[in-house]
Amino acid sequence: MIIFEYVLIFLAAATPWLEIALVIPLGIVRGHSPFLVILIAFLGNMLTVALLVVMFERVKEYFAKKAKGEKPKNKRQQRAARIWNKYGLPGLAMLGPILIGTHIAAFIGMSLGAEKRWTLIWSTISILVWSLIFGIATMMGFDFFVREQV
Repeated sequence: MIIFEYVLIFLAAATPWLEIALVIPLGIVRGHSPFLVILIAFLGNMLTVALLVVMFERVKEYFAKKAKGEKPKNKRQQRAARIWNKYGLPGLAMLGPILIGTHIAAFIGMSLGAEKRWTLIWSTISILVWSLIFGIATMMGFDFFVREQV
């Protein structure tokens, strides 16, 4: 049964909008191994971001057909464009997990002209760093609440 829960962690981290910021703390607080939760969530999130980068043209065409016309940019797209203009791809990738999501950051970066290789590199760095931050912060915070008071 525990393997099933790790599979759920992988799938949840791979799902856009759930992201590692939610999945890692929930997995750790649930009592699972912090190391395994961080690793599995990282791999799940990276898998779908890598697929998005590799299949960018097809995904872009899909959304273009679905949109059928010019729509005004939503708040996430506007925020991503501001980050892109100020910090470029590294900033967009590093701030993506906490502001707009890793998948949206990768897609918008590619839409604004970032190369696949650099998008994948910066996305990997970002997801790794934020996975560690969310995992360590959760372990420290959770430890604070469960520590016996003397």
